[in-house]
Amino acid sequence: MSEALEPRESMEFDVVIVGGGPSGLAAAIRLKQIDENINVVVLEKGAEIGAHILSGAVVDPIAVDRLFPDWRDEEDHPFKVPVKKDKFYLMGEGGKIPLPVFAMPKLMNNHGNYIVSLGNVCRWMGEKAEAMGIEVFPGFAAAEVIYDDAGNVKGVATGDMGVQADGTPGPNFERGVELHGKYVLIGEGARGSIAKQLIRKFELDKDSDPQKYGLGFKELWEIDPDKHIEGMVMHSLGWPLKNNQDGGSFIYHIENNQVYVGYVVALGYKNPYLSPFDEFQRFKKHPAVANLLEGGKRISYGARAITQGGWQSVPKISFPGGAIMGCSAGFVNVPRIKGSHNAMLSGMLAAEHVADALKAGRANDDLVSYNAAWRTSDVGKDLKPVRNVKPIVTKYGAVLGTMISGIDMWCTSLLGGWSPFGTMKHAKADYETTEPASKHEAIQYPKPDGVLTFDKSSSVFLSNTNHAEDQPKHLQLKDAKLQFESEFKEFAGLSRRYCPVGVYEWLDEKGDAAVEGDPNARYQINAQNCVHCKTCDIKDPNQNINWVPPQGGEGPVYPNM
Repeated sequence: MSEALEPRESMEFDVVIVGGGPSGLAAAIRLKQIDENINVVVLEKGAEIGAHILSGAVVDPIAVDRLFPDWRDEEDHPFKVPVKKDKFYLMGEGGKIPLPVFAMPKLMNNHGNYIVSLGNVCRWMGEKAEAMGIEVFPGFAAAEVIYDDAGNVKGVATGDMGVQADGTPGPNFERGVELHGKYVLIGEGARGSIAKQLIRKFELDKDSDPQKYGLGFKELWEIDPDKHIEGMVMHSLGWPLKNNQDGGSFIYHIENNQVYVGYVVALGYKNPYLSPFDEFQRFKKHPAVANLLEGGKRISYGARAITQGGWQSVPKISFPGGAIMGCSAGFVNVPRIKGSHNAMLSGMLAAEHVADALKAGRANDDLVSYNAAWRTSDVGKDLKPVRNVKPIVTKYGAVLGTMISGIDMWCTSLLGGWSPFGTMKHAKADYETTEPASKHEAIQYPKPDGVLTFDKSSSVFLSNTNHAEDQPKHLQLKDAKLQFESEFKEFAGLSRRYCPVGVYEWLDEKGDAAVEGDPNARYQINAQNCVHCKTCDIKDPNQNINWVPPQGGEGPVYPNM
């Protein structure tokens, strides 16, 4: 289609930032703080800043303090609920065992942190960015990388709007726009589509371990005021996952008798019958959780992949013409269950190195100084002491692994980063860990009760997700035959289980769910349900599904999430 279209119009900037999340907004604001004459634009694929942001979230304010030293003097900031109580449990099916918080390394302490809606934090930062003269374009997804004649990145192009399902221009067709910059900064979040392209093209991950991911679920509940403890933070591991499966929960009490209830399932699991969504629903039936939620009301739902590889899995984060920041680079601290502070710190660090390059008259070169600086920055200091936690838990299981990793964190925190394990490796990407269905038994999950547990259809409704149906599918299946022969026949159609909103279905001739071995099973992709979690792009065993941005502005809208 593109060969027959008119060339795109282009706009020129000093710095183009892809992603209106914590890293992108922090980078834009820091650039303007350094030099108000730097011309900056921020592209955000969501309909508004914060619309696609989903995180726990308990935030370490280290980055906010640096970016906005006087933020506590403001009345409208989003950091309303400081952490007051911190609890950690090992869950069994019928009970829980408290783990002593005082025995955990200091870095695990949440004292001084805040429970927030990260989406609202980004909305607040977006308002500040616009007040500084930064151009913020929500509803525009970066769909393509633009290169100069030397092969360096010189910008991105937004996707065409109004393209019909058959790929032809519709009556409301509008051509995308090229945004050119002296540097392009990528802050799309976990498994960003542009970041993925750049990592592949420039082989940025050739010297790093495979990135690891978890699928995080989150619900916002309004509960009985008598059960609400504002500022309470609770984490758990164990049930309903088995010991050889990695994951855990969070429950955060915010203001107005509301709580965030969430669960993260590591995507390196082996059993194709496992359904992360249904494991989350089972978690809410635990007596300790059910008692808290009983009589309450579920208000919102969302799901999102998060990076878990840490120190070993961060690729080279600079490339000819720009840099990668935040969760696109993999800066989440998994045991702390925090990433937004490192996202902001990495955005600020990238901005400082870009500002130095612009001041020196440079453009479109490799920001090698930024790549060299992060490991000795506060981001690196946060990630290095916990580098072995994920591989230890993977190797030894949730219970024993947590005990061993706790000892390891004490060693690294007290001995200047030294660990008896050295630096352990992540051996496989998550799509490589899935085993054939023949090695496992099917898991029978209970039907939702509509009170504490729910189905995927009612859940996606609460995510406020919307996609125009008359457009090309943004979930691209590369080889339909391979999907049938491998994903369905060998792996029991695991996409219908790992997807948190029912995008993928294997159907029989009557349109019902196809049973294993059905030779006539057909694959149906309900792309309009997609909440942009990226799990399919990560977990498909053949890497046969490619997630690309839909038309700008489409997808979920997460208020107060």
